[in-house]
Amino acid sequence: MTQASPPVLDLSACDKEAIRTPGSIQPHGFLLTLSHGLEVLQASASLAQWAGVAAEAAVGQPLAQVIGEHAHARLAPALSAPLSARPFYLGTTTLANGRHFDVLAHEWDGVLIAEFEPTGRAEPADFRQLYPLIGDFLLKVNEAASVQSLAHLATRHIREVTGFGRVIAYQFDGDGHGHVMAESRDPSYQSYLGQRFPESDIPAQARALYTLSRIRLIQDANYTPSPLVPAMNPATGNMNDLSFAALRSVSPVHLQYMRNMGTLASMSVSLVVRGKLWGLISCHNAEPRAVPFEKRTACEQLGQILALCIETREDASELQFRLEVRRIMVSMLGGLTKGADFVDNMSSVFPELLRFARAGGVAIVADDRVLTYGAAPSHAQIQDLVAWLGMRGHVEVFHSDRLPSIYPPAREMMAVASGLLAMPISRIHKHYLLWFRPEVIHTVEWAGDPRHKPAGPGDPVQLSPRTSFAAWRETIRGTSLPWHSGEIELTIEFRTALLGIALERAEQMAELAEELGRANKELEAFSYSVSHDLRAPLRHIVGFSDLLLESAGSEDSGKRERFLRNIKESARLAGKLVDDLLSFSQMGRAALRPVTIDMTDMVDACIDKLGLEAHGRNIAWEIGPLPEICADPTFLHLAMFNLLSNAVKFTAGRDPAVIRIYAEQTDQESIFHVADNGAGFNMEYVHKLFGVFQRLHRMEDFQGTGIGLANVRRIVERHHGRVWATSVQGEGATFSFAIPRQPDIQ
Repeated sequence: MTQASPPVLDLSACDKEAIRTPGSIQPHGFLLTLSHGLEVLQASASLAQWAGVAAEAAVGQPLAQVIGEHAHARLAPALSAPLSARPFYLGTTTLANGRHFDVLAHEWDGVLIAEFEPTGRAEPADFRQLYPLIGDFLLKVNEAASVQSLAHLATRHIREVTGFGRVIAYQFDGDGHGHVMAESRDPSYQSYLGQRFPESDIPAQARALYTLSRIRLIQDANYTPSPLVPAMNPATGNMNDLSFAALRSVSPVHLQYMRNMGTLASMSVSLVVRGKLWGLISCHNAEPRAVPFEKRTACEQLGQILALCIETREDASELQFRLEVRRIMVSMLGGLTKGADFVDNMSSVFPELLRFARAGGVAIVADDRVLTYGAAPSHAQIQDLVAWLGMRGHVEVFHSDRLPSIYPPAREMMAVASGLLAMPISRIHKHYLLWFRPEVIHTVEWAGDPRHKPAGPGDPVQLSPRTSFAAWRETIRGTSLPWHSGEIELTIEFRTALLGIALERAEQMAELAEELGRANKELEAFSYSVSHDLRAPLRHIVGFSDLLLESAGSEDSGKRERFLRNIKESARLAGKLVDDLLSFSQMGRAALRPVTIDMTDMVDACIDKLGLEAHGRNIAWEIGPLPEICADPTFLHLAMFNLLSNAVKFTAGRDPAVIRIYAEQTDQESIFHVADNGAGFNMEYVHKLFGVFQRLHRMEDFQGTGIGLANVRRIVERHHGRVWATSVQGEGATFSFAIPRQPDIQ
């Protein structure tokens, strides 16, 4: 069958399961919750099976009374020493009934948690097998040419150590689906190599726990959970948090999932790269299987080494990719400064533009002018696409590898434009640089049909895993090759450089155009200081790029990373200055196009756009009734966004931050106010507030370029309005502007 994207399984309720506080453990051992004085606060019901003491009788007793004086003397010194959240192997001890146990302990949730796993030996675990396993793996690491080869090597080693029937390694893709890239198995086991497991197979809270606790074993999926007695942690009054407990009981849904898969024993080793869950090594066995602590430790160590190898390989590949893209970018920039016509300059480097983004087609849009190269949509389709991008608001770069799924008209052009990378060159004008990638039709093989059949009408809602793992193929349409993060970041830097070139052209034109009036005078007054501020970062970019080119063959990755960091910081600084200054310079000459504006909708749009800046903040937005006015929507949106952005920035130290937007009307004007409870400013300097590059606070306290409020004043005055501000320092500020109700806009 054919469809655009994998359906979502009907397992959303899994996200609500309290998997960290199951209230029970797996019964192949027993668990004691201890006070720091080594008194038993809780015991698992399995204590009776393994130690011959009822859990209820053990609660409140000294540890020695429960496990015997000999075992107590063996464990007490280690239990009295500081313990961390991760289980620590205390050794092997013999209880009063003569049974031997490996003991793990950790401190978590306000108590000590001791876990006892039975073993057939009286002596401590032998970790000598850890060294040949790790040593052999390290010897073969350099022979592996790819991450996939490393994963194959790891699955084979882990299967040899544990004896599991099948060991697979899979990586999570951008949508969270697991792609099986390596496998070692007994011939009697079904192969999953190359298949995908849907994202919904592992709920979000389970992924978080995999990141926190790197290894998990289930000896028998048919086990009966052993409850903790009493159920509540005496230290907290809540269910015990068993996040790090090796014996922690697992979700009944997952146990059913295992049985549906024909797996009665499983072990997983997390592959955590740069602090995020990159993938898993998953071990399956058709029969119950125990894995002693020393073997689990060996597998966990191998998983950590594999994760480090993956990170190193990915970093090297990423650096090489970025260096190549940067070489192309430097070459293009050299060709963009030769002619006077910006669009003609861009069209002269069309082949390099295609190579820069690994695209099939590229287009330059300058208002009504469209130039294309390679496989691109028609000019009319491109103009419609640019209009749609304009409605989404200004962003540094827009990218999608599934354009038809978010822009329905793209279905008519997905053969050449299933992927889009769009870069606005101006905040005011309809100037865009667009890259297109063609559709890549591909077939995905799932380990079972990822579509879940929900309960029928009237059926009770039950949480249940899927039951089939037979291979199911799906053909994906309307997608392109994904955009690399390096391509996106370097496109932002490229945009910064283009804006610098455009600003230089704008400054040259400003010197010749008398109609710019006060805008020209302002630009002339600060042109030399601004020139240094803007060009210095751009020179850094070119200089460090040259150094990168010279060090391309060097083994010193630290030096190259330092060059990249310098380039990135310089580009960001230059980009912000160039964006704000170019926007300011354009305010004086771009024609206004007044229409009737619903100010409530405009304010809502600005608040949505501020989502990233306000993320995690406690901000109370109080929006009063706002009238409709006649003004240029693009300009007024920028003015309102600058005022609201300032309010968010200067209330950073307030919890809650309160930002009020309200209006009043007279016969002549519509007056709007943006009030906040932030840092405020000293009214002695209010006359400097709306000037270019005027700051009333230190850069270290509140970052900014000092151009935003100058833009607000210019926009309002272009509408023959007025702007002002009042404040009590330390208590907040109110910024106000008035727009004539009968505009006379030229």
